[in-house]
Amino acid sequence: MVKAVFPGTFDPPTKGHINLIRRGAALFDSLDVIIAVNSQKKPLLSPDERLDLISESIKDMPGVSVHLWDRLIVDYAVSNDIKVILRGVRNSADFGYEFELAMMNKQLNAGVETIFLPTDPKYFVLRSSSIKELLMFDSDISQMVPPHVEKLLRGKSYQIK
Repeated sequence: MVKAVFPGTFDPPTKGHINLIRRGAALFDSLDVIIAVNSQKKPLLSPDERLDLISESIKDMPGVSVHLWDRLIVDYAVSNDIKVILRGVRNSADFGYEFELAMMNKQLNAGVETIFLPTDPKYFVLRSSSIKELLMFDSDISQMVPPHVEKLLRGKSYQIK
């Protein structure tokens, strides 16, 4: 049984994230989606909000679970007998950053591999930061996030301005 972990901040979760989760679920026997809780960052959404939003988005995906984690992802993998970290990449800049993280994780634990999955072309330009910027201008984000995510974001848009 091959288990994988897909970590991220998911602030907010996008259709691109959900696409990667769905594709990862098809590749692995189980997939743990890990929402990074980093006290150094100031996310728009709380960890529990992100957990709820992704849980709603993946409810029809067998073998996928969602968890909060506030330590190194490689530690999560080791403590849960997971051998694969799944990472999505949109472009060469993403790849460079993710490659460095993969090398650091490999130094921390050689038994955990990182697999890069290129984004689906229709989600190529999706970035959580861009979505937050579009919200500031009350722009249409319906093609970028699931409806339940948009609903919550619209209620929080005052915090972005």
